[in-house]
Amino acid sequence: MRLLSWLLPRLHYRAPFLLILSSILCFSTSTIQAAEEASAPDLATQVWQYFTTEDGDRARTLLASILQRPDLTVQTLQDLLRKGRPHGLQPVGLLPDEQVVVRDQTYRYSLSVPQSYEPIRDYALVVCLHGAGFTGEAYLDRWKTRLGEGYILACPTYPSGAWFTRRAEDLVLATVQAVQQRYRVDPSRIFLTGMSNGGIGAWLIGMHHAPLFAGLAPMASGIDDVLFPFLENLRATPVYIIHGSQDQVMPVELSRKLAGELKNLGYPFVYREHDRTHAMAGGHFFPREELPDLVKWFDTQRQTPAPKALTVVRDASHLLPFGWVRIDATDQIASFSEDLIDKRDDSIRQRSYARLTAQVTGPNRIEVQTDRVRQYTLFLNEDLIDLSKPVVITTNGQPSYEGAVTPQVETLLRQARLRQDLGQLFPVHLTLSVPQQPS
Repeated sequence: MRLLSWLLPRLHYRAPFLLILSSILCFSTSTIQAAEEASAPDLATQVWQYFTTEDGDRARTLLASILQRPDLTVQTLQDLLRKGRPHGLQPVGLLPDEQVVVRDQTYRYSLSVPQSYEPIRDYALVVCLHGAGFTGEAYLDRWKTRLGEGYILACPTYPSGAWFTRRAEDLVLATVQAVQQRYRVDPSRIFLTGMSNGGIGAWLIGMHHAPLFAGLAPMASGIDDVLFPFLENLRATPVYIIHGSQDQVMPVELSRKLAGELKNLGYPFVYREHDRTHAMAGGHFFPREELPDLVKWFDTQRQTPAPKALTVVRDASHLLPFGWVRIDATDQIASFSEDLIDKRDDSIRQRSYARLTAQVTGPNRIEVQTDRVRQYTLFLNEDLIDLSKPVVITTNGQPSYEGAVTPQVETLLRQARLRQDLGQLFPVHLTLSVPQQPS
């Protein structure tokens, strides 16, 4: 290029030569552009790199690059994401010593993958949480023959089975993501179950992250009354409860009360109470006889990606997306420490939580009711509203928004990466303030 810069002023009077030179230059430029386009990664490659990278700086670089692509539209991106990420061949059978890193600490999880696994077919995922004195591997051993060829089984190990902590909650979520990255998991068929302490974890983690799961199956467990308000989060997530009437470790009354609460809420659940005993565990165990009905229940459950009505109850440490809603700012409310069953704080004992219910009540009309909420965000897609028409939103009976919405590629990408759930794709978000009542 420096040679050309020197030659051109000196050859301005040689028109034929300039024509030839110009043709050569144009040919060279087009050749370089073609080479650059050929070497550029395709859209799918960039999107899946952005979706899976754990490096925040790399994610920002990839996002900026993707947004510059001329071939990118909301529709093409949605079509790509709905196909699911590409999966290659992976080990099958019993994999007892897999690893996942949570907060710079390595944890083990045991995995069972059907021998007939094919990376082009969707599989349900069951995450099982062990009780005190067990490990994921030991629990996997009890479960691996109990599910059919359509299920992948993952059993993480957490010290003492203390699934009622924030770190354990993070481990469960990380386990789900780790399995999804390696194997083709149907996002509408992820289940969480657990026995004893693991059952407590199934309740707590399942309530806080209900939109992730197609169903919960807590066994021989329970939760404290101060946590009952979080049961409202299970509006679209059915529960299958199993408990022994002769359980001397976790009294059966714990599950009876929970079943009663779910009944009062009008939520879907199954309650199975057995009178069997085990030579070693007494009434505190999961009888094999209960398994066939539970597996049949798993077989029939599918997560609804965008239910028309959602209720979310939050403490201040869980202000995360919940399906198509998110509580962003609140009045002063309870906040859990590392202990998800923390009962020492007065605000927890008084059940000072934030609550929001959002419901599609008509064509492009959404009504929101809140308590202790100052700001919230709605994430919208074509399953909820007609994105080509104006939407009307009311909050506590007052108008909050009326107008058009614009699907954005960036919103769709950011939310897909944040949620790691291809069943929930949202190209629109609206953040609204809650009208404050005069004091």
